[in-house]
Amino acid sequence: MTELDDTGVLAALDDALVGRRRELELLVAALSADRHVLLEGPPGTGKSTMLREVAEAAGTGFVFVEGNAELTPARLAGQFDPSRVLEEGYAPDVFVDGPLVEALRGGALLYVEELNRVPEETVNLLISVMSEGEIHLPRVGRVPAADGFRLVAAMNPFDNVGTARVSGAVYDRMCRIAMGYQSRDDESAIVQKRTSADDELLRRRAVLVTRGTRNHSECRVGSSVRGAIDLVEVAHRLAGIRGVSITEPELGLDAALVALSGRIRLHEGGDTQAEDVIRDLWSQVLAAENPTDAADDEGKVSAP
Repeated sequence: MTELDDTGVLAALDDALVGRRRELELLVAALSADRHVLLEGPPGTGKSTMLREVAEAAGTGFVFVEGNAELTPARLAGQFDPSRVLEEGYAPDVFVDGPLVEALRGGALLYVEELNRVPEETVNLLISVMSEGEIHLPRVGRVPAADGFRLVAAMNPFDNVGTARVSGAVYDRMCRIAMGYQSRDDESAIVQKRTSADDELLRRRAVLVTRGTRNHSECRVGSSVRGAIDLVEVAHRLAGIRGVSITEPELGLDAALVALSGRIRLHEGGDTQAEDVIRDLWSQVLAAENPTDAADDEGKVSAP
């Protein structure tokens, strides 16, 4: 991973990953030091994107594994092809490499997403590989890690549904990088880069409403910047269908409802709906654009 020590390469990565220079430096340093890494942060903070960019820049292999309850040790490491076993027996070349063995043999980065959703026995296999730098497979033998092999895992520590606590043995063998949401300006730049058309006012509204979901009193989990990206894209298409301005407030609200209402999670036991939260945030953003009008409305007294 020494290729990434060049500041020019890091600058190129920094341009591709808005607002992630510090995390990039930490990741590159840890991988260059031959360490395994755990990326912790909420969805949409660029964990997998950052690792893919680093692997591509370094010219190293990249093996992706989706972490879930179905990821058994056999699916991760590999298994014998049943049809060929009947004909040829348990020969080493009948073994079909899983993503772990593929990464070990190829000296690649093994990326395990959602580590806290992976069954304990599978996590234990990863712990063993990190400790020993190899894996022993029945009827296959020892598979050592080729130069360049690293395990990088990611998880959302704030999601309690369908997850398990990651053991201290994992943390003891991995360097940890915490990834939070970027700044408002950085998220605005991300939306601008990842949308097909741009309107500054719409983009500003989209970012403010999306960020507002993370702090709203009714929200347990807010939306990532992906919500703002979808809001802008939907709004542009909706404006074409309706033949109205892209900044028309009702159009923006409808786009926000489509893009954000399914991404937020509310506190249990309340009567508030996700749509209510989005409408509330949208009205706050519009009111902030016209503080004089909002103050006038508050001072009005209804006629008897």
